[in-house]
Amino acid sequence: MIGINSCLTNCTFTDQNFESEVFKAEMPVLVDFWAPWCGPCRILSPIVEELAEEYKEKVKVGKLNVDDNPKIASQFGIMSIPTIMIFKEGKPIKTIIGVQSKDYFRQMIESAI
Repeated sequence: MIGINSCLTNCTFTDQNFESEVFKAEMPVLVDFWAPWCGPCRILSPIVEELAEEYKEKVKVGKLNVDDNPKIASQFGIMSIPTIMIFKEGKPIKTIIGVQSKDYFRQMIESAI
């Protein structure tokens, strides 16, 4: 089990740890808002995992299950999934809805670094 504040890649974000893992992160954070029943989310998942590995020294990457964590999903008005949000200094700076190419996500990450 990964201790709190030590997650860097393939993190699991929750209503309980979002503040410490995302808002207080010292590096940009990519959050994948998803649900297990969502087909496009399953298509996007391997891309997010590859990006997590590729940017592991520069960006924290993780997922938030919107069914299990309605507080955070509601706070950011997540109405469609998958939604990717990139946070920097605790604030959302980019939002991408739906499945996009790995290169598209890479460009969004690069602009946040």
